[in-house]
Amino acid sequence: MTRQMTGAKMVVQALKEQGVDVVFGYPGGAVLPIYDEIFQQNDIRHILVRHEQGAVHAAEGYARSTGKPGVVLVTSGPGATNAVTGLTDALMDSIPLVVLTGQVPTFMIGSDAFQEADTVGITRPCTKHNWLVKETDRLSATIHEAFHVATSGRPGPVLIDIPKDVQFASAAYQPKPKAGSRHYQPQVKGNMEMIEALVEAIETAEKPVLYTGGGVINSGPGASQLLRELAEATGIPVTSTLMGLGAYPASGRNWLGMLGMHGLYEANLAMHGCDLLINVGARFDDRITGRIDAFSPHSRKAHIDIDPSSINKVVKTDYPIVGDVGHVLEDLLKVWKARGRKANREALTKWWKQIDKWRAVDCLKFKQDGPVIRPQHAIARLEALTKGRDRYICTEVGQHQMWAAQYLGFEDPNRWMTSGGLGTMGYGFPASIGVQVAHPDALVINVAGEASWLMNMQEMGTAVQYRLPVKQFILNNERLGMVRQWQELLHGERYSHSWSESLPDFVKLAEAFGAKGIKCDDPADLDDAIMEMLDHDGPVIFDCLVEKHENCFPMIPSGEPHNKMLLGEASTKDAIGTKGAVLV
Repeated sequence: MTRQMTGAKMVVQALKEQGVDVVFGYPGGAVLPIYDEIFQQNDIRHILVRHEQGAVHAAEGYARSTGKPGVVLVTSGPGATNAVTGLTDALMDSIPLVVLTGQVPTFMIGSDAFQEADTVGITRPCTKHNWLVKETDRLSATIHEAFHVATSGRPGPVLIDIPKDVQFASAAYQPKPKAGSRHYQPQVKGNMEMIEALVEAIETAEKPVLYTGGGVINSGPGASQLLRELAEATGIPVTSTLMGLGAYPASGRNWLGMLGMHGLYEANLAMHGCDLLINVGARFDDRITGRIDAFSPHSRKAHIDIDPSSINKVVKTDYPIVGDVGHVLEDLLKVWKARGRKANREALTKWWKQIDKWRAVDCLKFKQDGPVIRPQHAIARLEALTKGRDRYICTEVGQHQMWAAQYLGFEDPNRWMTSGGLGTMGYGFPASIGVQVAHPDALVINVAGEASWLMNMQEMGTAVQYRLPVKQFILNNERLGMVRQWQELLHGERYSHSWSESLPDFVKLAEAFGAKGIKCDDPADLDDAIMEMLDHDGPVIFDCLVEKHENCFPMIPSGEPHNKMLLGEASTKDAIGTKGAVLV
Protein backbone atom coordinates (compact mmCIF):
# COMPACT_ATOMS: atom_id res chain seq x y z
CA MET A 1 0.00 0.00 0.00
CA THR A 2 1.15 3.53 -0.76
CA ARG A 3 1.37 5.96 2.12
CA GLN A 4 -0.15 9.42 2.19
CA MET A 5 2.18 12.17 3.33
CA THR A 6 2.98 15.82 2.72
CA GLY A 7 5.37 16.88 0.01
CA ALA A 8 7.84 18.04 2.63
CA LYS A 9 7.78 14.63 4.29
CA MET A 10 8.19 13.00 0.88
CA VAL A 11 11.43 14.90 0.35
CA VAL A 12 12.93 13.59 3.59
CA GLN A 13 11.62 10.05 3.05
CA ALA A 14 12.99 9.92 -0.51
CA LEU A 15 16.40 11.16 0.65
CA LYS A 16 16.48 8.42 3.28
CA GLU A 17 15.61 5.76 0.70
CA GLN A 18 18.41 7.05 -1.51
CA GLY A 19 20.90 6.52 1.33
CA VAL A 20 21.53 10.22 1.97
CA ASP A 21 23.20 10.84 5.32
CA VAL A 22 23.99 14.55 5.06
CA VAL A 23 22.46 17.62 3.42
CA PHE A 24 24.23 20.96 3.01
CA GLY A 25 21.84 23.87 3.10
CA TYR A 26 20.54 27.23 4.16
CA PRO A 27 16.87 27.77 5.14
CA GLY A 28 14.41 30.35 3.89
CA GLY A 29 10.68 30.88 3.70
CA ALA A 30 10.10 28.73 0.62
CA VAL A 31 11.66 25.60 2.17
CA LEU A 32 10.51 25.90 5.79
CA PRO A 33 8.13 22.91 5.51
CA ILE A 34 11.08 20.71 4.49
CA TYR A 35 13.23 22.12 7.27
CA ASP A 36 10.44 21.34 9.72
CA GLU A 37 10.53 17.70 8.62
CA ILE A 38 14.33 17.64 8.92
CA PHE A 39 13.96 18.87 12.51
CA GLN A 40 11.70 15.93 13.35
CA GLN A 41 14.12 13.15 12.33
CA ASN A 42 17.66 12.05 13.15
CA ASP A 43 18.74 9.93 10.18
CA ILE A 44 19.88 12.78 7.94
CA ARG A 45 22.38 15.32 9.22
CA HIS A 46 22.03 18.91 8.08
CA ILE A 47 25.09 21.15 7.77
CA LEU A 48 24.22 24.85 7.98
CA VAL A 49 26.57 26.73 5.66
CA ARG A 50 26.97 30.52 5.57
CA HIS A 51 26.26 30.99 1.84
CA GLU A 52 24.44 28.88 -0.75
CA GLN A 53 27.50 28.80 -3.02
CA GLY A 54 29.34 27.25 -0.08
CA ALA A 55 26.60 24.63 0.24
CA VAL A 56 27.04 23.44 -3.35
CA HIS A 57 30.85 23.40 -3.16
CA ALA A 58 30.66 21.49 0.14
CA ALA A 59 28.38 18.96 -1.53
CA GLU A 60 30.89 18.73 -4.38
CA GLY A 61 33.67 17.94 -1.92
CA TYR A 62 31.48 15.31 -0.27
CA ALA A 63 30.60 13.75 -3.63
CA ARG A 64 34.13 13.85 -5.03
CA SER A 65 35.64 12.19 -1.96
CA THR A 66 32.97 9.49 -1.51
CA GLY A 67 31.67 8.73 -4.99
CA LYS A 68 28.14 9.33 -3.67
CA PRO A 69 25.91 12.22 -4.79
CA GLY A 70 26.06 15.38 -2.73
CA VAL A 71 22.73 16.90 -1.66
CA VAL A 72 21.90 20.59 -1.27
CA LEU A 73 18.78 22.31 0.09
CA VAL A 74 18.27 26.05 -0.47
CA THR A 75 15.39 28.46 -0.66
CA SER A 76 13.86 30.27 -3.62
CA GLY A 77 15.09 33.39 -5.40
CA PRO A 78 18.56 34.37 -4.18
CA GLY A 79 18.99 30.98 -2.51
CA ALA A 80 18.75 29.33 -5.92
CA THR A 81 20.69 31.96 -7.85
CA ASN A 82 23.52 31.80 -5.32
CA ALA A 83 23.82 28.10 -6.15
CA VAL A 84 24.41 28.70 -9.86
CA THR A 85 28.22 28.95 -9.67
CA GLY A 86 28.46 25.64 -7.83
CA LEU A 87 26.07 23.97 -10.26
CA THR A 88 28.12 25.12 -13.23
CA ASP A 89 31.32 23.99 -11.53
CA ALA A 90 29.83 20.53 -10.92
CA LEU A 91 28.55 20.29 -14.50
CA MET A 92 31.98 21.11 -15.94
CA ASP A 93 33.72 18.58 -13.70
CA SER A 94 31.05 15.85 -13.83
CA ILE A 95 30.23 15.85 -10.12
CA PRO A 96 26.93 14.17 -9.09
CA LEU A 97 24.72 16.55 -7.09
CA VAL A 98 21.02 16.73 -6.25
CA VAL A 99 20.01 20.31 -5.47
CA LEU A 100 16.57 20.95 -3.97
CA THR A 101 15.29 24.52 -4.23
CA GLY A 102 12.18 26.08 -2.77
CA GLN A 103 9.84 28.01 -4.99
CA VAL A 104 6.89 30.36 -4.40
CA PRO A 105 3.45 28.64 -4.41
CA THR A 106 2.31 27.44 -7.84
CA PHE A 107 -0.50 29.99 -8.08
CA MET A 108 2.04 32.81 -7.59
CA ILE A 109 4.58 31.66 -10.18
CA GLY A 110 5.01 34.38 -12.78
CA SER A 111 3.66 37.16 -10.57
CA ASP A 112 7.07 38.49 -9.45
CA ALA A 113 6.32 37.33 -5.93
CA PHE A 114 8.74 37.86 -3.05
CA GLN A 115 11.91 35.83 -3.64
CA GLU A 116 10.62 34.42 -6.91
CA ALA A 117 13.03 33.55 -9.71
CA ASP A 118 12.74 31.36 -12.79
CA THR A 119 14.99 28.76 -11.22
CA VAL A 120 14.40 26.09 -13.87
CA GLY A 121 15.11 28.58 -16.65
CA ILE A 122 18.18 29.99 -14.95
CA THR A 123 19.67 26.59 -14.15
CA ARG A 124 18.82 24.77 -17.38
CA PRO A 125 22.27 25.51 -18.92
CA CYS A 126 24.16 24.55 -15.76
CA THR A 127 22.47 21.27 -14.78
CA LYS A 128 22.37 17.86 -16.39
CA HIS A 129 18.58 18.03 -16.00
CA ASN A 130 16.09 19.94 -13.87
CA TRP A 131 12.45 19.74 -12.86
CA LEU A 132 9.72 22.07 -11.60
CA VAL A 133 7.29 19.86 -9.65
CA LYS A 134 3.80 21.34 -9.59
CA GLU A 135 1.91 18.28 -8.32
CA THR A 136 2.70 16.65 -4.98
CA ASP A 137 1.84 13.17 -6.29
CA ARG A 138 4.79 13.45 -8.71
CA LEU A 139 7.35 14.68 -6.17
CA SER A 140 8.75 11.44 -4.73
CA ALA A 141 9.12 9.79 -8.15
CA THR A 142 10.88 12.90 -9.44
CA ILE A 143 13.37 12.83 -6.58
CA HIS A 144 14.21 9.18 -7.26
CA GLU A 145 14.57 9.95 -10.97
CA ALA A 146 16.88 12.85 -10.11
CA PHE A 147 19.30 10.63 -8.19
CA HIS A 148 19.38 8.17 -11.08
CA VAL A 149 20.12 10.90 -13.64
CA ALA A 150 22.78 12.55 -11.44
CA THR A 151 24.72 9.33 -10.92
CA SER A 152 24.22 7.43 -14.19
CA GLY A 153 26.21 7.91 -17.36
CA ARG A 154 28.39 10.98 -17.14
CA PRO A 155 27.67 12.23 -13.59
CA GLY A 156 26.47 15.76 -13.05
CA PRO A 157 24.25 18.09 -11.05
CA VAL A 158 20.47 17.99 -11.21
CA LEU A 159 17.96 20.37 -9.64
CA ILE A 160 14.37 19.99 -8.40
CA ASP A 161 12.36 23.17 -7.87
CA ILE A 162 9.58 22.59 -5.32
CA PRO A 163 6.82 25.21 -4.82
CA LYS A 164 5.80 25.80 -1.23
CA ASP A 165 2.18 24.64 -1.68
CA VAL A 166 3.49 21.34 -3.09
CA GLN A 167 5.43 20.88 0.15
CA PHE A 168 2.30 21.45 2.28
CA ALA A 169 -0.11 19.31 0.23
CA SER A 170 -0.52 15.56 0.77
CA ALA A 171 -0.39 12.75 -1.78
CA ALA A 172 0.63 9.11 -2.17
CA TYR A 173 4.35 8.47 -1.71
CA GLN A 174 6.06 6.36 -4.38
CA PRO A 175 9.00 4.32 -3.04
CA LYS A 176 12.37 4.11 -4.74
CA PRO A 177 12.05 1.82 -7.78
CA LYS A 178 14.02 -1.43 -7.70
CA ALA A 179 15.40 -0.81 -11.18
CA GLY A 180 16.80 2.40 -12.61
CA SER A 181 14.82 4.84 -14.67
CA ARG A 182 13.28 3.46 -17.86
CA HIS A 183 13.66 6.90 -19.43
CA TYR A 184 17.43 7.29 -19.00
CA GLN A 185 19.66 4.31 -19.71
CA PRO A 186 23.10 5.44 -20.91
CA GLN A 187 25.31 3.03 -22.81
CA VAL A 188 27.95 1.44 -20.58
CA LYS A 189 29.39 -1.34 -22.77
CA GLY A 190 31.77 -0.32 -25.53
CA ASN A 191 31.67 -1.54 -29.12
CA MET A 192 33.69 -4.76 -29.21
CA GLU A 193 34.87 -4.34 -32.80
CA MET A 194 36.32 -0.93 -31.96
CA ILE A 195 37.91 -2.30 -28.76
CA GLU A 196 39.55 -5.07 -30.78
CA ALA A 197 40.81 -2.51 -33.29
CA LEU A 198 42.32 -0.48 -30.45
CA VAL A 199 44.04 -3.58 -29.06
CA GLU A 200 45.58 -4.17 -32.50
CA ALA A 201 46.87 -0.59 -32.45
CA ILE A 202 48.36 -1.12 -28.98
CA GLU A 203 50.17 -4.24 -30.20
CA THR A 204 51.99 -2.35 -32.96
CA ALA A 205 52.38 1.10 -31.35
CA GLU A 206 55.95 2.30 -30.88
CA LYS A 207 55.23 5.39 -28.78
CA PRO A 208 51.89 4.94 -27.00
CA VAL A 209 50.56 7.16 -24.19
CA LEU A 210 47.59 6.77 -21.85
CA TYR A 211 45.91 10.16 -21.38
CA THR A 212 43.61 9.70 -18.37
CA GLY A 213 40.99 11.97 -16.85
CA GLY A 214 38.32 12.36 -14.23
CA GLY A 215 36.13 9.80 -15.97
CA VAL A 216 38.37 7.05 -14.59
CA ILE A 217 37.67 8.23 -11.05
CA ASN A 218 33.95 8.78 -11.71
CA SER A 219 33.63 5.22 -12.95
CA GLY A 220 34.60 3.94 -9.49
CA PRO A 221 37.60 2.30 -7.82
CA GLY A 222 37.37 -0.70 -10.15
CA ALA A 223 38.20 1.48 -13.14
CA SER A 224 41.31 2.87 -11.44
CA GLN A 225 42.45 -0.64 -10.67
CA LEU A 226 41.91 -1.71 -14.28
CA LEU A 227 43.87 1.30 -15.52
CA ARG A 228 46.78 0.31 -13.29
CA GLU A 229 46.60 -3.24 -14.55
CA LEU A 230 46.56 -2.09 -18.18
CA ALA A 231 49.54 0.21 -17.70
CA GLU A 232 51.59 -2.42 -15.88
CA ALA A 233 50.71 -5.19 -18.34
CA THR A 234 51.39 -3.22 -21.52
CA GLY A 235 54.19 -0.93 -20.33
CA ILE A 236 52.42 2.16 -21.67
CA PRO A 237 53.29 5.46 -19.91
CA VAL A 238 50.45 7.25 -18.09
CA THR A 239 49.64 10.94 -17.97
CA SER A 240 46.64 12.62 -16.39
CA THR A 241 44.53 15.74 -16.46
CA LEU A 242 44.11 17.86 -13.34
CA MET A 243 40.85 16.03 -12.57
CA GLY A 244 42.32 12.56 -13.00
CA LEU A 245 45.12 12.72 -10.43
CA GLY A 246 45.14 9.63 -8.22
CA ALA A 247 43.56 7.27 -10.75
CA TYR A 248 47.10 5.99 -11.37
CA PRO A 249 49.51 6.20 -8.41
CA ALA A 250 52.12 8.93 -8.40
CA SER A 251 54.64 6.32 -7.25
CA GLY A 252 53.79 4.00 -10.15
CA ARG A 253 56.65 3.21 -12.50
CA ASN A 254 54.63 4.24 -15.58
CA TRP A 255 53.63 7.63 -14.18
CA LEU A 256 54.71 10.70 -16.20
CA GLY A 257 52.76 13.27 -14.20
CA MET A 258 50.10 15.79 -15.06
CA LEU A 259 49.97 17.19 -18.57
CA GLY A 260 48.65 20.44 -20.00
CA MET A 261 49.33 24.14 -19.61
CA HIS A 262 51.22 23.62 -16.32
CA GLY A 263 51.93 19.95 -16.84
CA LEU A 264 55.30 18.27 -16.59
CA TYR A 265 57.90 18.54 -19.34
CA GLU A 266 58.07 14.78 -19.90
CA ALA A 267 54.28 14.37 -19.93
CA ASN A 268 53.73 17.13 -22.48
CA LEU A 269 56.56 16.04 -24.77
CA ALA A 270 55.38 12.43 -24.62
CA MET A 271 51.90 13.60 -25.60
CA HIS A 272 53.34 15.62 -28.46
CA GLY A 273 55.60 12.85 -29.74
CA CYS A 274 53.44 9.75 -29.29
CA ASP A 275 52.13 7.64 -32.16
CA LEU A 276 49.10 6.27 -30.27
CA LEU A 277 47.17 8.46 -27.85
CA ILE A 278 44.58 6.62 -25.73
CA ASN A 279 42.21 9.07 -24.04
CA VAL A 280 40.53 7.36 -21.09
CA GLY A 281 37.76 9.42 -19.51
CA ALA A 282 38.97 12.90 -20.45
CA ARG A 283 37.39 15.48 -22.75
CA PHE A 284 40.27 17.10 -24.68
CA ASP A 285 39.97 20.30 -22.64
CA ASP A 286 41.74 23.35 -24.06
CA ARG A 287 44.09 23.52 -21.03
CA ILE A 288 45.28 20.05 -22.05
CA THR A 289 45.35 20.28 -25.82
CA GLY A 290 46.85 23.74 -26.29
CA ARG A 291 46.71 24.58 -29.98
CA ILE A 292 44.38 22.02 -31.56
CA ASP A 293 46.03 21.93 -34.99
CA ALA A 294 49.36 21.08 -33.35
CA PHE A 295 48.04 18.72 -30.68
CA SER A 296 49.72 15.30 -30.73
CA PRO A 297 50.25 15.68 -34.47
CA HIS A 298 51.79 12.28 -35.26
CA SER A 299 49.39 9.99 -33.42
CA ARG A 300 46.38 7.85 -33.99
CA LYS A 301 43.85 8.76 -31.32
CA ALA A 302 41.44 6.68 -29.24
CA HIS A 303 38.75 8.15 -27.02
CA ILE A 304 36.94 6.16 -24.34
CA ASP A 305 34.09 8.16 -22.79
CA ILE A 306 30.59 7.46 -21.50
CA ASP A 307 29.34 10.76 -22.92
CA PRO A 308 28.77 10.32 -26.67
CA SER A 309 28.64 14.10 -27.15
CA SER A 310 32.31 14.30 -26.08
CA ILE A 311 33.48 11.98 -28.85
CA ASN A 312 34.87 13.96 -31.82
CA LYS A 313 33.66 17.19 -30.23
CA VAL A 314 37.11 18.78 -29.99
CA VAL A 315 39.57 16.32 -31.51
CA LYS A 316 38.86 13.87 -34.31
CA THR A 317 39.52 10.33 -33.10
CA ASP A 318 40.37 7.13 -34.94
CA TYR A 319 39.01 4.77 -32.29
CA PRO A 320 35.85 6.26 -30.74
CA ILE A 321 34.48 4.06 -27.94
CA VAL A 322 31.33 5.13 -26.10
CA GLY A 323 30.97 3.38 -22.76
CA ASP A 324 31.78 3.37 -19.09
CA VAL A 325 35.54 3.43 -18.51
CA GLY A 326 35.41 0.44 -16.16
CA HIS A 327 33.49 -1.75 -18.60
CA VAL A 328 35.62 -0.75 -21.59
CA LEU A 329 38.95 -1.28 -19.81
CA GLU A 330 37.76 -4.67 -18.59
CA ASP A 331 36.87 -5.75 -22.12
CA LEU A 332 40.05 -4.25 -23.55
CA LEU A 333 42.20 -6.22 -21.12
CA LYS A 334 40.29 -9.42 -21.87
CA VAL A 335 40.87 -8.99 -25.60
CA TRP A 336 44.52 -8.06 -25.12
CA LYS A 337 45.15 -11.15 -22.97
CA ALA A 338 43.21 -13.41 -25.33
CA ARG A 339 45.38 -12.21 -28.24
CA GLY A 340 48.53 -13.23 -26.40
CA ARG A 341 49.44 -10.08 -24.44
CA LYS A 342 51.44 -8.73 -27.37
CA ALA A 343 53.26 -5.41 -27.29
CA ASN A 344 56.09 -3.88 -29.31
CA ARG A 345 58.62 -4.30 -26.50
CA GLU A 346 61.69 -3.22 -28.47
CA ALA A 347 60.06 0.02 -29.56
CA LEU A 348 58.68 0.62 -26.05
CA THR A 349 62.16 0.30 -24.61
CA LYS A 350 63.38 3.07 -26.95
CA TRP A 351 60.32 5.16 -26.07
CA TRP A 352 61.04 4.92 -22.36
CA LYS A 353 64.69 5.88 -22.93
CA GLN A 354 63.51 9.04 -24.66
CA ILE A 355 61.07 9.75 -21.83
CA ASP A 356 63.84 9.28 -19.28
CA LYS A 357 65.90 11.94 -21.10
CA TRP A 358 62.99 14.36 -20.77
CA ARG A 359 62.60 13.41 -17.11
CA ALA A 360 66.27 14.25 -16.52
CA VAL A 361 65.50 17.91 -17.17
CA ASP A 362 63.71 17.83 -13.77
CA CYS A 363 61.17 20.47 -14.75
CA LEU A 364 59.99 21.02 -11.14
CA LYS A 365 63.45 21.79 -9.83
CA PHE A 366 63.74 24.91 -7.66
CA LYS A 367 66.17 26.36 -5.12
CA GLN A 368 65.03 27.42 -1.67
CA ASP A 369 67.56 30.09 -0.84
CA GLY A 370 67.28 33.39 0.94
CA PRO A 371 65.02 34.45 3.80
CA VAL A 372 61.70 34.24 1.89
CA ILE A 373 59.70 31.01 1.54
CA ARG A 374 59.37 29.82 -2.04
CA PRO A 375 55.81 28.54 -2.67
CA GLN A 376 57.16 25.36 -4.24
CA HIS A 377 59.14 24.73 -1.06
CA ALA A 378 56.05 25.22 1.09
CA ILE A 379 54.10 22.62 -0.92
CA ALA A 380 57.06 20.24 -1.05
CA ARG A 381 57.36 20.35 2.74
CA LEU A 382 53.62 19.87 3.14
CA GLU A 383 53.91 16.78 0.95
CA ALA A 384 56.86 15.40 2.92
CA LEU A 385 55.19 15.94 6.30
CA THR A 386 51.78 14.52 5.33
CA LYS A 387 52.72 11.72 2.93
CA GLY A 388 51.35 8.38 4.02
CA ARG A 389 48.62 9.85 6.18
CA ASP A 390 44.89 9.39 5.60
CA ARG A 391 44.95 12.63 3.62
CA TYR A 392 42.51 14.50 1.40
CA ILE A 393 43.59 17.63 -0.48
CA CYS A 394 41.37 20.42 -1.76
CA THR A 395 42.51 23.57 -3.51
CA GLU A 396 41.28 26.97 -4.48
CA VAL A 397 42.14 28.21 -7.99
CA GLY A 398 45.36 29.85 -9.16
CA GLN A 399 49.10 29.32 -8.95
CA HIS A 400 48.82 27.45 -5.65
CA GLN A 401 46.44 24.97 -7.34
CA MET A 402 49.01 24.16 -10.00
CA TRP A 403 51.87 23.87 -7.49
CA ALA A 404 49.73 21.51 -5.42
CA ALA A 405 49.05 19.37 -8.50
CA GLN A 406 52.76 19.33 -9.37
CA TYR A 407 54.33 18.70 -5.95
CA LEU A 408 51.72 16.62 -4.09
CA GLY A 409 51.56 12.93 -4.92
CA PHE A 410 48.29 10.99 -5.00
CA GLU A 411 48.29 7.22 -4.72
CA ASP A 412 44.53 6.66 -4.82
CA PRO A 413 41.44 8.15 -6.46
CA ASN A 414 39.00 10.47 -4.63
CA ARG A 415 41.77 12.13 -2.61
CA TRP A 416 42.10 15.28 -4.73
CA MET A 417 39.31 17.85 -4.92
CA THR A 418 39.78 20.87 -7.15
CA SER A 419 37.84 23.04 -9.57
CA GLY A 420 38.96 22.11 -13.06
CA GLY A 421 36.74 23.20 -15.93
CA LEU A 422 35.20 26.31 -14.41
CA GLY A 423 38.22 27.37 -12.35
CA THR A 424 36.12 28.62 -9.45
CA MET A 425 37.90 30.79 -6.92
CA GLY A 426 36.30 30.15 -3.53
CA TYR A 427 35.75 26.44 -4.23
CA GLY A 428 38.34 24.87 -1.98
CA PHE A 429 37.35 25.99 1.50
CA PRO A 430 33.70 24.84 1.39
CA ALA A 431 34.77 21.72 -0.53
CA SER A 432 37.15 20.85 2.32
CA ILE A 433 34.23 21.16 4.74
CA GLY A 434 32.24 18.64 2.67
CA VAL A 435 35.21 16.27 2.59
CA GLN A 436 35.72 16.53 6.35
CA VAL A 437 32.02 15.85 7.00
CA ALA A 438 32.32 12.70 4.88
CA HIS A 439 35.64 11.62 6.49
CA PRO A 440 35.59 12.98 10.05
CA ASP A 441 38.79 11.24 11.16
CA ALA A 442 40.88 12.05 8.08
CA LEU A 443 43.38 14.86 7.55
CA VAL A 444 41.73 17.38 5.20
CA ILE A 445 43.87 20.23 3.87
CA ASN A 446 42.79 23.05 1.59
CA VAL A 447 45.75 24.52 -0.32
CA ALA A 448 44.73 28.11 -0.98
CA GLY A 449 45.77 31.51 -2.18
CA GLU A 450 44.75 34.42 0.00
CA ALA A 451 42.58 35.98 -2.73
CA SER A 452 40.66 32.78 -3.51
CA TRP A 453 40.24 31.89 0.14
CA LEU A 454 38.66 35.24 0.99
CA MET A 455 35.85 34.60 -1.50
CA ASN A 456 34.14 32.13 0.85
CA MET A 457 35.88 32.95 4.14
CA GLN A 458 32.51 33.06 5.91
CA GLU A 459 32.46 29.25 5.92
CA MET A 460 34.95 29.41 8.80
CA GLY A 461 31.83 29.73 10.91
CA THR A 462 30.58 26.41 9.54
CA ALA A 463 33.89 24.69 10.29
CA VAL A 464 33.91 25.96 13.87
CA GLN A 465 30.22 25.26 14.54
CA TYR A 466 30.50 21.63 13.48
CA ARG A 467 33.99 21.14 14.96
CA LEU A 468 35.46 20.21 11.59
CA PRO A 469 39.27 20.19 11.86
CA VAL A 470 39.93 21.39 8.29
CA LYS A 471 43.36 22.90 7.69
CA GLN A 472 43.51 26.01 5.49
CA PHE A 473 47.05 26.19 4.10
CA ILE A 474 47.22 29.65 2.51
CA LEU A 475 50.14 30.57 0.25
CA ASN A 476 49.95 34.31 0.80
CA ASN A 477 51.76 36.30 -1.90
CA GLU A 478 49.46 39.32 -1.55
CA ARG A 479 48.75 39.00 -5.25
CA LEU A 480 46.29 37.43 -7.67
CA GLY A 481 49.21 35.20 -8.55
CA MET A 482 48.14 33.66 -11.84
CA VAL A 483 46.70 36.94 -13.10
CA ARG A 484 49.97 38.68 -12.20
CA GLN A 485 51.97 35.95 -13.96
CA TRP A 486 50.01 36.37 -17.18
CA GLN A 487 50.35 40.14 -16.95
CA GLU A 488 54.12 39.75 -16.59
CA LEU A 489 54.52 37.31 -19.46
CA LEU A 490 51.80 38.41 -21.86
CA HIS A 491 50.81 41.99 -21.05
CA GLY A 492 54.06 43.90 -20.80
CA GLU A 493 54.28 43.75 -16.99
CA ARG A 494 51.24 46.04 -16.65
CA TYR A 495 49.85 44.80 -13.35
CA SER A 496 46.28 46.00 -13.65
CA HIS A 497 44.44 45.35 -10.36
CA SER A 498 46.21 42.08 -9.57
CA TRP A 499 47.01 42.84 -5.94
CA SER A 500 45.13 43.85 -2.81
CA GLU A 501 46.13 46.75 -0.64
CA SER A 502 44.02 45.57 2.29
CA LEU A 503 44.34 42.01 3.54
CA PRO A 504 43.26 40.73 6.94
CA ASP A 505 45.53 39.46 9.66
CA PHE A 506 44.71 35.78 9.12
CA VAL A 507 45.76 34.78 12.63
CA LYS A 508 43.41 37.32 14.19
CA LEU A 509 40.71 36.33 11.72
CA ALA A 510 41.01 32.68 12.78
CA GLU A 511 40.83 33.67 16.42
CA ALA A 512 37.79 35.86 15.78
CA PHE A 513 35.98 32.76 14.48
CA GLY A 514 37.16 30.69 17.44
CA ALA A 515 39.76 28.75 15.45
CA LYS A 516 43.55 28.54 15.54
CA GLY A 517 45.74 30.82 13.44
CA ILE A 518 49.39 30.21 12.53
CA LYS A 519 51.69 32.54 10.63
CA CYS A 520 55.03 31.58 9.08
CA ASP A 521 57.39 33.74 7.03
CA ASP A 522 60.75 32.05 7.67
CA PRO A 523 61.88 28.90 5.81
CA ALA A 524 63.69 27.76 8.95
CA ASP A 525 60.40 27.70 10.89
CA LEU A 526 58.26 26.11 8.20
CA ASP A 527 58.42 22.44 9.23
CA ASP A 528 57.64 23.19 12.88
CA ALA A 529 54.75 25.45 11.86
CA ILE A 530 53.28 22.79 9.57
CA MET A 531 53.52 20.20 12.35
CA GLU A 532 51.78 22.61 14.71
CA MET A 533 48.94 22.85 12.17
CA LEU A 534 48.75 19.08 11.75
CA ASP A 535 48.81 18.38 15.49
CA HIS A 536 45.96 20.79 16.29
CA ASP A 537 42.65 18.97 16.68
CA GLY A 538 40.46 21.79 15.35
CA PRO A 539 40.22 24.04 12.30
CA VAL A 540 43.35 26.03 11.45
CA ILE A 541 44.17 28.96 9.20
CA PHE A 542 47.85 28.75 8.26
CA ASP A 543 49.15 32.02 6.80
CA CYS A 544 52.30 31.11 4.86
CA LEU A 545 53.95 34.27 3.53
CA VAL A 546 55.71 33.38 0.28
CA GLU A 547 57.69 35.06 -2.48
CA LYS A 548 55.37 37.63 -4.08
CA HIS A 549 56.53 37.36 -7.70
CA GLU A 550 57.17 33.67 -8.18
CA ASN A 551 55.92 32.21 -11.47
CA CYS A 552 54.45 28.76 -11.96
CA PHE A 553 56.42 26.65 -14.43
CA PRO A 554 56.39 24.63 -16.64
CA MET A 555 53.97 26.67 -18.72
CA ILE A 556 52.73 26.32 -22.27
CA PRO A 557 52.18 29.88 -23.49
CA SER A 558 48.76 30.64 -24.90
CA GLY A 559 48.47 29.52 -28.51
CA GLU A 560 51.54 27.26 -28.44
CA PRO A 561 51.74 23.46 -28.86
CA HIS A 562 52.94 20.97 -26.23
CA ASN A 563 56.54 21.00 -27.39
CA LYS A 564 56.97 24.71 -26.66
CA MET A 565 57.18 25.26 -22.94
CA LEU A 566 58.56 27.81 -20.55
CA LEU A 567 60.56 26.28 -17.73
CA GLY A 568 61.74 27.73 -14.46
CA GLU A 569 65.28 29.01 -14.08
CA ALA A 570 66.72 25.90 -12.42
CA SER A 571 65.32 23.49 -15.02
CA THR A 572 65.99 25.71 -18.00
CA LYS A 573 69.69 25.85 -17.22
CA ASP A 574 69.83 22.08 -17.43
CA ALA A 575 67.80 22.00 -20.62
CA ILE A 576 69.26 24.78 -22.77
CA GLY A 577 71.15 27.14 -20.51
CA THR A 578 68.90 30.18 -20.83
CA LYS A 579 66.37 31.54 -18.38
CA GLY A 580 62.72 31.67 -19.39
CA ALA A 581 63.34 30.53 -22.96
CA VAL A 582 60.77 28.75 -25.08
CA LEU A 583 61.84 25.14 -25.48
CA VAL A 584 61.39 23.52 -28.88
